[in-house]
Amino acid sequence: MRFKGRRGPFSALMAALALVGGLLTAAAPAAARPDDTANSPAGPAVGLAATTWKNVRVDGGGFVPGIVFNRKEKNLAYARTDIGGAYRWDQSAKQWVPLLDWVDWDRWGWTGVASLASDPVEPNKVYAAVGTYTNSWDPANGAILRSSDRGATWQATTLPFKVGGNMPGRGMGERLAIDPNKNSVLYFGAPSGNGLWRSTDSGVTWQKVTAFPNPGNYVQDAGDTSGYLSDNQGVVWVTFDERTGSSGTATKTIYVGVADKENTVYRSTDAGATWSRVAGQPTGHLAHKGVLDSRNGYLYIATSDKGGPYDGAKGQVWRYATATGEWKNISPMADADTYFGYAGLTVDRQKPGTLMVTGYSSWWPDTQIFRSTDSGATWTRAWDFTDYPSRSFRYTQDVSSVPWLTFGTNPSPPEVTPKLGWMTEALEIDPFDSNRMMYGTGATVYGTENLSAWDSGGQIKITPMVRGLEETAVNDLASPPSGAPLLSALGDLGGFRHTDLDAVPGKIFTSPTFTTSTSLDYAETNPNTVVRVGNNDAAPRIAFSTDNGANWWQGSEPSGVTGGGTVAAAADGSGFVWSPEGTSSVYYTAGFGNSWTASSGIPAGAVVESDRRNPRKFYGFKAGRFYVSTDGGATFTAKAATGLPTDGPVRFKALPGTEGDIWLAGGSASGTYGLWHSTDSGATFTKLTGVQQADTIGFGKAAPGASYQTLYTSARIGGVRGIFRSTDAGASWVRINDNTHQWGWTGGAITGDPRVYGRVYVGTNGRGILRGDSA
Repeated sequence: MRFKGRRGPFSALMAALALVGGLLTAAAPAAARPDDTANSPAGPAVGLAATTWKNVRVDGGGFVPGIVFNRKEKNLAYARTDIGGAYRWDQSAKQWVPLLDWVDWDRWGWTGVASLASDPVEPNKVYAAVGTYTNSWDPANGAILRSSDRGATWQATTLPFKVGGNMPGRGMGERLAIDPNKNSVLYFGAPSGNGLWRSTDSGVTWQKVTAFPNPGNYVQDAGDTSGYLSDNQGVVWVTFDERTGSSGTATKTIYVGVADKENTVYRSTDAGATWSRVAGQPTGHLAHKGVLDSRNGYLYIATSDKGGPYDGAKGQVWRYATATGEWKNISPMADADTYFGYAGLTVDRQKPGTLMVTGYSSWWPDTQIFRSTDSGATWTRAWDFTDYPSRSFRYTQDVSSVPWLTFGTNPSPPEVTPKLGWMTEALEIDPFDSNRMMYGTGATVYGTENLSAWDSGGQIKITPMVRGLEETAVNDLASPPSGAPLLSALGDLGGFRHTDLDAVPGKIFTSPTFTTSTSLDYAETNPNTVVRVGNNDAAPRIAFSTDNGANWWQGSEPSGVTGGGTVAAAADGSGFVWSPEGTSSVYYTAGFGNSWTASSGIPAGAVVESDRRNPRKFYGFKAGRFYVSTDGGATFTAKAATGLPTDGPVRFKALPGTEGDIWLAGGSASGTYGLWHSTDSGATFTKLTGVQQADTIGFGKAAPGASYQTLYTSARIGGVRGIFRSTDAGASWVRINDNTHQWGWTGGAITGDPRVYGRVYVGTNGRGILRGDSA
């Protein structure tokens, strides 16, 4: 599979929350050189149809591990996500603007942003370290992207190693930093034992800092053979002491954080020529953040016993006096009472001595935020226990703009809904406005604009500050002919019934709630009947609705089920076929799954779909073989069709209204790959010769005057990768996206709208659901 889960292995933690919010390895050359291909054309021109693109609104939905304010220009801020690109804050609209939608299919990993830096000298400049995985899941090396127009356009320098925007430890940082006195100098802390890197030409070329002595040694799980948990988390942050330089000359004193519990802070006092371990530093923990308050000469570090962003059972906060070399433990809580690690760390640039820190891994009853106005001598907390389980709060929280953030829960005290957050590794006070603070969670960006009320005994007002930032990973989409225009199956959030494409849904799918939904379907001639399946550590993993997905109930499931797999609804809703993970069979049921019976003639794990006209007919596919059932899924027969893909992901759909009309897309670059069409229920398939690769297929309303429904696909056609539309049953195609709208990997889901010609919904892996409308 291309993606080993959206965010990594955290199902146990998800269960605790009920729901949350995922090869170029040859020997490295001595330096990274620019390729400047970030915005280059994707290939030769093909037919292009003008299309307007915007997100189907969810607002958030994923982990935001970094928020960066520019320190020279007011209201200039950026956010980075682990798989969904980077964003710039638009103060006038109070929303985020996506900056990496140009990332193409072949470099999909560049949508994972491991670090981001905004130039403190020339605010138009911004840099991003990109790459999603350091192991084999991401086939491409990472890169440092640079922009001189605030992210409107980019150039790239490909690194001689991979970068892990979605790897363990991704909340630490920032790994990328710009010298505030000589902004042509940048540093980047690399993962995987690759050490510290430096650029002296504004990010165009990069060289390893060979004098830096420690590339890190901390891994989350050395026994993980996938390389995900066993990666060395590396060099994790860089901080300059701006007082030790002057405009145009490199800053002399630089602090660097390393993922090494015994040696976590290093310093150079000669502009990076030599480095040494800072004497007297605390040991036994990793410094997730290092922030220097130059007004009072203190370096603060927030530490944890783990790399995060999910784990961490102990931590401390320390203050280093740069003038005297004294280290002081200023932790907000005693070690004996601490059950989490510290991470989010910020200082108020307007008020020396004011700082805040988060207990990022305090999952229960909630995350914690601490504040000090005396350089850490004393602290107050966002919430305190009064008479257990009661709590008092220094904040109010209003999520009416993103109501699904309650997750449909009604917890017992001491828990509340909505939660203050989880995985809170990003926390920043606006350097120009002491009243504004933003912080990232596993699902959103929260913020306040009356932060000073905290110190006067009042309550700060916390609201989502996430509009425009869309970070869901899409597994399946359905656009029924009546009812809600769109239903979605999403990673981490489960999914939504989208009744208004321009409004945030009121709630996620609940009763039951899945940590991730893997597949959904509706009955073609009875669209009020809907089924969805998904992942949970334990049952339930299947749910039914008879009101178009507005309300749900839990179905039974066969023994041995471990994951959702795929599901199909009969055309009239009279029965269902389910191919779950973990079992030795595909199963069918009449009615709403009160009991399931193993199907015969089809292998376990097959992808299943239904005929959209004949309610007794279902289809399946696995490893190059196509299967058909004409008795409601009880028995399947393998068809003789040959030439279909034997490896790689395959998706297929049957055309609404016509029995036996099937389109199949998928395969792998090393084998058979493309798009096939059958008009005889899969007995034979014809490969479309003009389609080199295809990964999805969907249907929408026919074009005016056309007799066949419109086809949509994410494919390579005419040598060009893109989103394509055909109004003549695949005889010809036009590309409907362009090089500025590519969104990395779009191979998960696509569907047209049966009610609006030219409207298509495209699923991404981290940029949410894109809606395209023909211009």
